[in-house]
Amino acid sequence: MDKFLESMELITGTVKGLENISNESFLKNDKNRQLIPNRKEVIKVIKDLQSLLFPNYFKHSEGSENVLSQTELLLNIYSRLASQIEGACQFNGTPMTETPQEICDRFIEELPLVKTLLIKDIEAIYEGDPAAKCHEEVLICYPGFYAISIYRIAHVLYELKVPLIPRIMTEYAHEKTGVDIHAGATIGEYFCIDHGTGIVIGETTTIGNRVKIYQGVTLGAKSFKLDENGNPVKDIKRHPDIGNNVVIYANATILGGDTKIGDNCIIGGNTWLTSSVEEGKTVYYAN
Repeated sequence: MDKFLESMELITGTVKGLENISNESFLKNDKNRQLIPNRKEVIKVIKDLQSLLFPNYFKHSEGSENVLSQTELLLNIYSRLASQIEGACQFNGTPMTETPQEICDRFIEELPLVKTLLIKDIEAIYEGDPAAKCHEEVLICYPGFYAISIYRIAHVLYELKVPLIPRIMTEYAHEKTGVDIHAGATIGEYFCIDHGTGIVIGETTTIGNRVKIYQGVTLGAKSFKLDENGNPVKDIKRHPDIGNNVVIYANATILGGDTKIGDNCIIGGNTWLTSSVEEGKTVYYAN
């Protein structure tokens, strides 16, 4: 047989085999593919929201360069985000008690609060890092703030029960900065991430006000509880609670939904905690 025909037979057979695996798996089939949130479009929405919140410091996404005013930019974001929300809900099978437009209305109402929180985060990072020469340097340069800015946006959508899109947003931040903050985490005011690389903050984590976290910190879950069928139990409290005015130094690991770190605690680097710490305590690794 001609070599080209042999190759074509191999290629078509492989394609057919891959299709059969997909059809027999738990994955949704091709008829739903037009509903899958467009990751590139979601990233464009992120960039345009950052530009809306901090004009001149963040650039518009590609394709939005010719938008003349902030009003036009927000109208553009509104339309594209509503389309992505509708597709995400249909694809995920999420019941919609509100229209995508109503969800977008509620999201937009929260943007002034998001900006207020981010201004406070900038101040916290500036005050927490002697290397920062001005507030604008934090906004322009710091990966910790970049990750927080996306988290604050994604968290609003998470609270509005929008599926998939908040996770796409925070995983984009993770990809860009090495900081992995789940959109479901609850984080208070004046949040400072220093350096940032390798930080993991789980979905059911709560963090109080004026908390500072260094690189490599994990606020995670212990081994998962299993149901009667041996499957992980979902939608339960799995991650720790961090109080106000807490400092967590590099590579500390704090695990478990029952673990609470009290106000004004200092957690030293490389510590491993699976139990609570009373307020005002300093915990460190003793060689």
